[in-house]
Amino acid sequence: MKLLTYYFYCLLFTMMSCINTENKLRVEVFETSAKGNQLTKITEFLDSDTKVTIKLTPEQTFQTITGFGGAFTESSAYLLNKLSKKNRDTILRAYFAKEGARYSLTRTHMNSCDFSLTNYSYSPVEGDKNLEHFTIEEDRDDLIPMIKDAIAISEDGFKIFASPWTAAPWMKDNNHWVGGKLLPEYYDTWALFFSKYLDAYKAEGIDIWGFTVENEPHGNGNNWESMHFSPKEMTDFVQFHLGPKLENDGYGDKIILGYDQNRAGLKEWVDEMYRDEASSKYFDGTAIHWYESTYDYFPEALQYAHYKAPDKYLIETEGCVDSEIPKWQDDAWYWSKEATDWGWDWASEAEKYLHPKYAPVNRYARDIIGCLNNWVDGWVDWNMVLDRQGGPNWFKNWCVAPVIVDPDADEVYFTPIYYIMAHFSKYIRPEAKIIGHENSDDTLMVTAAINPDDTTTVVIFNETEVPKNINLSVNGKTVDFAIDAKAIQTVVIPKA
Repeated sequence: MKLLTYYFYCLLFTMMSCINTENKLRVEVFETSAKGNQLTKITEFLDSDTKVTIKLTPEQTFQTITGFGGAFTESSAYLLNKLSKKNRDTILRAYFAKEGARYSLTRTHMNSCDFSLTNYSYSPVEGDKNLEHFTIEEDRDDLIPMIKDAIAISEDGFKIFASPWTAAPWMKDNNHWVGGKLLPEYYDTWALFFSKYLDAYKAEGIDIWGFTVENEPHGNGNNWESMHFSPKEMTDFVQFHLGPKLENDGYGDKIILGYDQNRAGLKEWVDEMYRDEASSKYFDGTAIHWYESTYDYFPEALQYAHYKAPDKYLIETEGCVDSEIPKWQDDAWYWSKEATDWGWDWASEAEKYLHPKYAPVNRYARDIIGCLNNWVDGWVDWNMVLDRQGGPNWFKNWCVAPVIVDPDADEVYFTPIYYIMAHFSKYIRPEAKIIGHENSDDTLMVTAAINPDDTTTVVIFNETEVPKNINLSVNGKTVDFAIDAKAIQTVVIPKA
């Protein structure tokens, strides 16, 4: 009898162990934290009195991801050329290699921008309406080699879209690099400019995925290169000039993104861009920036833009910590609330609340998660590399980049922002689907996606001072772990 009882309990224990194993969710957890983790794989977790439940609902799907990445600028490319080959390769591999951040969506500028060494245009000859003297010679020393090297390193490949800050002054009503509008007699010339650009870059072996029509069409306070469009002017230019020109020249498959400025202005722009079938035909999506506020991600505006054109792209095409000289080798600063932006000093009193002092890490993590939870399908950082001054920038518009370098000393600093970007770009891949989730703690930000290879990625951001225990569940399976205070985690669930 005792022997039978023994066998019974052994069988029961075995059955319970199998049930527990079957219900156990296998995960890998990677963390970046104020305490010093840098996309570090975590296997041991601190215990906490704060309990959070997160339930994934994969049957609830949202947008398809286009990608994450940063911008190729003349300033970044120039700095890379001043570094040793070893450090140059280290940076490019950190952004594009499989073991790095695996950037999948990138931007570059057509003609010069503020993060150029000087003003220049690919159409330097005044009155050249047929662009017979079009040239990308200015890009050959720095920008083109950086892009080509990134292409060679990337195993998965990445998309590139290009943005003009301005046409050459001779095409504008104020004959100046800054401000003014494109003269109507040059609308066809300017459309031709885009086609010529595609030809020239194709000849270099660089495939351009698409364009934004104009960087910041409201202008930038008339500080650096800009060219103004109203919503109607841009829509008319695309519908009657740019769209047909690209189509006629065999580039009808190239992506055209309208607007390309702050989210607060979305409604009037998408209403005009998608005013009817004829205009909507040529717009593939809407581009947005975050400078209206790096604290508020404007969920209502994002929702409006999506439902206005649910089958179109909605891509955040530029964001950075601006109006700041980056701190060198000081990770703590990137986690502190001492950083400001342009609005801290310059916003109107009525809009000051949108520009509080706010930690750079928090800005990126909150904004990307907030965007992903409100239909945004791509998120692109600004410069990939800047120097210790936050330049070079011909206007002295200093900003922060994920990677800061000292070219004189040949030193490289990967700021915490680099690791924040990698939490998304490395683990949420193009064609992933954002899925639903339930989160019991509204101080914790969460987003989740199913990748094309059927792995699931969950990103959790805890900006509080309190560590939190997490119970994560999906499809009846659960796992318990913890997130530290002031930390971001990417949780990878392998294919079932």
